[in-house]
Amino acid sequence: MNKLFSTLPLLQEGAGGSGNMMNLVSTILMMAAVFGVFYFLIIRPQRKKQKETRSMLDALKKGDKIVTIGGIRGAVQDVKEKTIVIKVDENTKIEFNKDAVSGVITQGDASGESK
Repeated sequence: MNKLFSTLPLLQEGAGGSGNMMNLVSTILMMAAVFGVFYFLIIRPQRKKQKETRSMLDALKKGDKIVTIGGIRGAVQDVKEKTIVIKVDENTKIEFNKDAVSGVITQGDASGESK
């Protein structure tokens, strides 16, 4: 049984117990630091972007000029609970899921990029 635990440095018995404890503490601190970096560089910005997208979708109203994730541009004709109707031409209306909206085109945006 003792041979089984001899390969695991944290479970070894002997006089070096405080050194093993320091290794354990430093490992835990390093893992916490890595998690903190991931949180601030990846998770937090992604949540912020999702919140901004959700508020943009909730604020859609008739007459807004939008662009979809497929690149279709048009004006919002009708807003439903989960879908919107986009007028892309004089006689052409298309119904999309709200999640397909990439952004709202602002009036002063000459390049046509969505915000």
